[in-house]
Amino acid sequence: MNKESDAVLLRIFIGESDTYDGKPLYKYLVETFRKEGLAGATVLRGIDGFGKTSRVHTTSILRLSTDLPIVIEVADKKENIDRIKPKLDGMIKEGLITEEKVRIILYGGG
Repeated sequence: MNKESDAVLLRIFIGESDTYDGKPLYKYLVETFRKEGLAGATVLRGIDGFGKTSRVHTTSILRLSTDLPIVIEVADKKENIDRIKPKLDGMIKEGLITEEKVRIILYGGG
């Protein structure tokens, strides 16, 4: 991706205890994105949240959850995001996937 370019941000909301092929799902997704040559991915762990079932997942000491919310964000060119979306269908059984247009301001590294 070039500096100052249009891209797509894919957000995947899952649970920390979700698995695929014997691995934590978030780790499997990041490995898949890397193998597919995507620009990068970040995994964020939530401290509180709920989903479709309205079951609360929290780090509160009174209700300590072993299934905290996880968000995986990956931004890349539209064609690269479109290429990996069909693969997600077989991996993600429960959760939420969102997509939005973004503008890349800087993409660099050492």
